[in-house]
Amino acid sequence: MRLYDSKARALLDFVPIVPGEVGIYVCGPTVQSSPHIGHLRSALAYDQLRRWLAYSGFSVTFVRNVTDIDDKILLNAAASAAAGSPEQWWALAYRVELEFTAAYNAIGVLPPTYEPRATASIPEMQAIIQRLIDNGHAYATDDGTGDVYFDTASWPEYGELTHQKLDDMAPAADSDSRGKRDVRDFALWKGHKEGEPLSASFPSPWGGGRPGWHIECSAMSTKYLGTQFDIHGGGLDLRFPHHENELAQSRAAGDAFANYWLHNGLVAVTGQKMSKSLGNSIFASELIASARPVVLRYYLGAAHYRSTLEYHDGALEEAEAAVSRIEGFLERAQRRLADTRFAGTAEVVVPDEFREAMDDDLSVPQAIAVIHETVRKGNAALDDEDFAEAAALQGQVLAMTDVLGINPLAPEWATGTDSGSERALATLVESLVSDRETARKNRDFTTADRIRDELGQAGISIEDTPTGAHWSLDG
Repeated sequence: MRLYDSKARALLDFVPIVPGEVGIYVCGPTVQSSPHIGHLRSALAYDQLRRWLAYSGFSVTFVRNVTDIDDKILLNAAASAAAGSPEQWWALAYRVELEFTAAYNAIGVLPPTYEPRATASIPEMQAIIQRLIDNGHAYATDDGTGDVYFDTASWPEYGELTHQKLDDMAPAADSDSRGKRDVRDFALWKGHKEGEPLSASFPSPWGGGRPGWHIECSAMSTKYLGTQFDIHGGGLDLRFPHHENELAQSRAAGDAFANYWLHNGLVAVTGQKMSKSLGNSIFASELIASARPVVLRYYLGAAHYRSTLEYHDGALEEAEAAVSRIEGFLERAQRRLADTRFAGTAEVVVPDEFREAMDDDLSVPQAIAVIHETVRKGNAALDDEDFAEAAALQGQVLAMTDVLGINPLAPEWATGTDSGSERALATLVESLVSDRETARKNRDFTTADRIRDELGQAGISIEDTPTGAHWSLDG
């Protein structure tokens, strides 16, 4: 298996630290406001990686954190009070965290092995900060604020992740410049400021305050995975400064840290980068209400994880059509094979072409192409009544879609929440199919053929089988 390492800027053979085991840390959400489509895309990318590693025989420890204390969380809580609906910062953080969890669950993202909150790892953060001070790579300010900063000039490798030189870097924007030796130094500990809630201030050797964003992930990753682990992942927008700072402070504190750095691409809306400032964010709740969850999972995971995911009008309809093709074959195979000796005999295993695609830096687009080609061959085998071949191909499709979490017949997608329009369509079509069956029994083939043709013009196929007629939407 090969993965694209952002630090090396190259495809590298993946060699785990411990044979047969993989430790993954992914930067989870800062729970300041509701999740959007970009959060779902990122979570799904690493869910695909995790599932593929597990299918390939690895024991995976998957850690995804929750940043539940941050400047923006405090600001949003203060804004809620100013608007007349006060909410404690920790209550806001927990409420939003539940929104993220619900959104992840809706599209089938597996729960992490561990999901630590930043506020539960304060002692570990302080221990790393103290090591940095002792090693000469951090300093507490002498202005009485209680701030502690990482001394970027003291670490020659600073910039190695994003291949930047210190002189070319912008000033650190995670704190004001009070007490800094260099504007590029970033905050490890933020002294409590007047006007901030006392509940957001934790005791420390440098004075009451709270951790900087970057130190949180260094502490939580090593707490659960050890000082050296296999893979660190996150969105492309986190490479700098967040991941650059994580790497620098962890290495300067004496930890080997992550062996591989993976970054998923962002989301664009009709060719424009999605952002709150542009007002084109698509929130998770809106997306989840607009299509079947399995269709959303297919859409969000169909592009290569490192590419930009384009959202445009019709994107979900295209995904629905693709899922329906897979669904139609699996349902058809299930029916046609039910009364044969090949029912339930197929080995549920992915074909070599699928494995090669997934091992090539998680090339899901090529893997999905293999699924659709297998569906095409499977339908052809059913048409030819080659049930042995059809059963083998059915097993491959089940294996591939299970790995990607897009098997439309899997129990997790059987929610029983068809929309009113879907139920109405099913009622109308089943009535016409029944009328056609009656006409056939009465040898009124003109009427039977007319009904078939009308349904066909509407994009609905009829298949006559020994157990009766079955209909499906054309993909």
